[in-house]
Amino acid sequence: MRKYEIVFIVRPLEEEQINVVIEKFSKLITSNGGTIDKEDRWGKKRLAYEIKKEIEGYYVLFYVTCESACVNECDRVMKITDEVLKHMIVRSDEKEITNR
Repeated sequence: MRKYEIVFIVRPLEEEQINVVIEKFSKLITSNGGTIDKEDRWGKKRLAYEIKKEIEGYYVLFYVTCESACVNECDRVMKITDEVLKHMIVRSDEKEITNR
């Protein structure tokens, strides 16, 4: 099991619809054997550039512990979900960087 950070941008929909999209990915991760350590909702922000004719998006960040198969499935589903404008999955290092 490794730690990952999954950030994705949802189309600026109504709050209830955004919650449905977030819950979809939350259930996807847990059903594939992963755990969500922390969920951080950044809210609606202006995009740096237009994506799929949208200028705003709702940002969400998951801190996840799971296997690589779970991450691959999450990546696949995010690519085909119309409500997701962009997403990025990064493996977190458990080592902390210290200043010398």
